[in-house]
Amino acid sequence: MHEFSVMSQIVEAVLQEIKNHNVKSVSEVHLEIGELTFLGHEQMSFAYQVLTEKNILKDSKIIISEKKAKIKCRKCDYNGKIKYEYDPGFHFSLPTFTCPKCKGTVEIVEGKECIISRIVAEKD
Repeated sequence: MHEFSVMSQIVEAVLQEIKNHNVKSVSEVHLEIGELTFLGHEQMSFAYQVLTEKNILKDSKIIISEKKAKIKCRKCDYNGKIKYEYDPGFHFSLPTFTCPKCKGTVEIVEGKECIISRIVAEKD
């Protein structure tokens, strides 16, 4: 359940950020999760509820959106989406992807990130 430890770091980052801005209350925290993180959105939401029960984030909502994966081929310069079939083993080891056009080696450009994109808050 690495979602809990990831969300713990996110909550700590949000708490630090709002502390720096004299925030009175928070209504929403927006999170962008790359599809290649293989983080479960329901588990992330549950972890958020548990981790915010006793702090200023208690009544806030977590809004999670998924950022699709994009790759770039080093051989033919393909730039775009990847196709793969989900495997539970991906939680332990990221699969090796190849270019859908030439089967060359690719670089993952997007899809591995976990970003706090927005905090909706009321200042003191």
